[in-house]
Amino acid sequence: MNGRTQISDSTIDRLREISHWVSSVLDVDNLLELIIDTATKMMQAKASSLLLLDPKTKKLYFKVATGERKEELRKYEMNLGQGIAGLVAQTGEPLLIQDVSHDPRWYKQISESIGFKTGSIACVPIKVGDEIIGVVEIIDKEDGSPIQKEDMKTLTVFAELASLAISNARRINRVQRENRDLKEELWKKHQIIGESPLLKKTISDALKVSNSRTSTMILGESGTGKELLARLIHYVGPRKDKPLIILNCAALPETLLEAELFGYEQGAFTGELARKIGKFELADGGTLFLDGIAEMPQGMQAKLLGVLQEGVFSRVGGNTPIGVDVRIICATNKEIAREVSEGRFREDLYYRLNVVQIHMPALRERREDISLLVEYFLNMFKQERGFLELPISKAAMEKMLRYDWPGNVRELRNAIERAVVMGNGKEILAEDLPIGGEKSSTPALELGLSLKEAEDRFKKEFISLNLRYHNGNRSKAAKTMGIQRTYLSRLIAKYALQGL
Repeated sequence: MNGRTQISDSTIDRLREISHWVSSVLDVDNLLELIIDTATKMMQAKASSLLLLDPKTKKLYFKVATGERKEELRKYEMNLGQGIAGLVAQTGEPLLIQDVSHDPRWYKQISESIGFKTGSIACVPIKVGDEIIGVVEIIDKEDGSPIQKEDMKTLTVFAELASLAISNARRINRVQRENRDLKEELWKKHQIIGESPLLKKTISDALKVSNSRTSTMILGESGTGKELLARLIHYVGPRKDKPLIILNCAALPETLLEAELFGYEQGAFTGELARKIGKFELADGGTLFLDGIAEMPQGMQAKLLGVLQEGVFSRVGGNTPIGVDVRIICATNKEIAREVSEGRFREDLYYRLNVVQIHMPALRERREDISLLVEYFLNMFKQERGFLELPISKAAMEKMLRYDWPGNVRELRNAIERAVVMGNGKEILAEDLPIGGEKSSTPALELGLSLKEAEDRFKKEFISLNLRYHNGNRSKAAKTMGIQRTYLSRLIAKYALQGL
């Protein structure tokens, strides 16, 4: 063969096909070594190397090398424009030098330092778009013959593979970095703020259940942060790297809800020309959070129960069984036990979903957290508006501390945002807050309730408050309320508070 490597066009085409494989490999260091090692063997070269350009120092360093002196090469660098490799990196034009001893561009110091005799060298640039990021070079043939022009074509293909591997790694690193930043931003945005005993108890319960796949029901008034608690359970558990899919059951009629949950096949509905993947499939391996579960239509309740019991479902308009691994968290602001007792929510589905019950306390039940929440939301909206300083007046803070917040944390957030946007930009004043004066902290005092309903609501709220404060200890709660423990137990059964 006279030292020439006979590479056919079909072989070159096959090498280019490797690019599809290259783009799927994440370990760029091992991949570059594999590319250079393959190039060395295919081209029957004595040695080869891949040098990358440091854009800050404008120096080339050895990223990968083969041959007897490969380890010694790693300590050397060369300037942009220095030697054959430096010139190729500077100009972007490939070079073939068949006898380096007669070429003044040859930088012989490195070869002489490591005791490696060089006869011929071929070098091509590695480009990502228009940017030159390094070079690939081979030195001599194994049989001592010089490198030929035909070898440049093959070497260029390997440079293209290296470029693809590096650009793919850059893209993956960028996406991973963006994902980390996004997750950190979302985590900050979805923090649960507060230090009150009731909130600490709620978070403690959430952390306990997070490491299992147990179905969990979160109860609480609108605006208390039930979705935040569901996010906490998901993101601190073993499913944190899998999807968290959220669906508001109260916002959709039964037909659309079924399609959203289970998806549908092409043509299942008039005008639908494509298949749709449902929330169950999207949540495979992760968590499905069903908000407003108590408002799910009864026909849909039966279908959901069937899926939870069997572990499989079919898309609307299809009959292929689909199995998924999904952890269910649901939430409602309704008194779910009453919904069950009055026949509006299936008892069997309730027990399936209510394996663990966690209560998200109302803001009026944890007033000591109001000042912390005010500070958190104020800082958030100050950053958005570009305010360095925006203090809260004493009157404004006192007004917020007295107020009952029937809309809970959501209402507080909106009030702070409105005050920042519509205020004078110098200080948050009491009149900037879109809230009324002091309201009764007794939830029973509402128009439209009968006296009996008001009494029941007050008793339930009062018992709930004491039980949560004492972490479910009935003896301590009864002592605080000044009643017998047996009487408390009867009230707990009456108002369906066994989960507290």
